[in-house]
Amino acid sequence: MRGTIIRTTTAAAIGCATLAAVAGLAAPAGATATRVGIDPGISFGSATNYGTGCSYDIDGIVDDPVTPVVFYDNGIPFAYATPSGALAQTRWTPVTAGPHRLQVWQRRPDGQDVFPYVDIQVGNGLLTGSGCGVVN
Repeated sequence: MRGTIIRTTTAAAIGCATLAAVAGLAAPAGATATRVGIDPGISFGSATNYGTGCSYDIDGIVDDPVTPVVFYDNGIPFAYATPSGALAQTRWTPVTAGPHRLQVWQRRPDGQDVFPYVDIQVGNGLLTGSGCGVVN
């Protein structure tokens, strides 16, 4: 009985490995930015946690670890980064209060570019030493 369990387990493992290899071959070619996020850090405010003059980490999640990434604020490029694995990062310091659309872009050879984004509201920032107080 024990031999049967081992053979079944081995057959299942081989089947799973074959399925994983086929799925890997079917992966899309080209680069795509899939998500963008912003970390408010130690910023705080009543209406928003993002303030002018304060700096924030922006993360771009991508599926190509080599192709450079461009970060945009309201359609204007403000940073370029080379991904480390599936993550490209930069630091952003908003200059103006109001609505901001942060986007990340990674060029696709087929021209079917994707621009994931996050919309945030930025208030007036007051540096507190270890963080940022935000007022509107």
